[in-house]
Amino acid sequence: MRGPARSAEVIGILGGMGPAATADFYAKLVATTPGSSDQDHLRTVIWSDPTIPDRTEALLGDGPDPTPWLLDGSRVLREAGATVIAIPCNTAHAFVPRIAGHAGLPIVHMIGEVARHLTVRRPGIHTVGLLATTGTVRAGLYQEWLDRFGIRLVLPDGDSQDRDVMTAVRAVKAGARDGTASEPLARAARRLTDRGAQAVIAGCTEIPLGLPADAVDVPLVDPSLILAQALVRLATNRSTTG
Repeated sequence: MRGPARSAEVIGILGGMGPAATADFYAKLVATTPGSSDQDHLRTVIWSDPTIPDRTEALLGDGPDPTPWLLDGSRVLREAGATVIAIPCNTAHAFVPRIAGHAGLPIVHMIGEVARHLTVRRPGIHTVGLLATTGTVRAGLYQEWLDRFGIRLVLPDGDSQDRDVMTAVRAVKAGARDGTASEPLARAARRLTDRGAQAVIAGCTEIPLGLPADAVDVPLVDPSLILAQALVRLATNRSTTG
């Protein structure tokens, strides 16, 4: 099958949050794109800036606002020829309203794509659990989008959020790919399924790097993969209608 190579779309990846998650996202974009040769793949510009201040710390009032860095990254992508922006960081989407009107390019909203995916692809799921950074949880990003689609959200309790989820996210950012991350994440996921979650959203792009899908008894929804699929659909549609 040929890919959307003739599409005029140039994917701009606003990354570095963190670097491993950005690399993982690009690998998923490549794997998701149909084709049998280099030429079948999408033109892509990656701006990976690990100096962007921590998004959770900013949302909790403990660190600088990352908005200027995100705007600068958007400018770099635009000047490099990108036609659309993808941000493979869930927590950074709390700042999308601040940059969307100034980026000069459309931003494909990862969390919105997850909500649509659950509605269209998994219509039998009405209650989902969320594993995400404290910043994403506090900002209500998934709560807002899933509520629009009538999906109930289950969140970790405070102890599990701090001890399990955030500990694991920090471990992955530090390079851990073993039980240091997978065991607390699996424990947090079990707590969510015990409370009725029919699926669990890996709502931080580090989480799929630390939590194998088979460690969870229900579907593990990967927003990074869903964003990659949305970009391929966008490029394919525009290549056939443009």
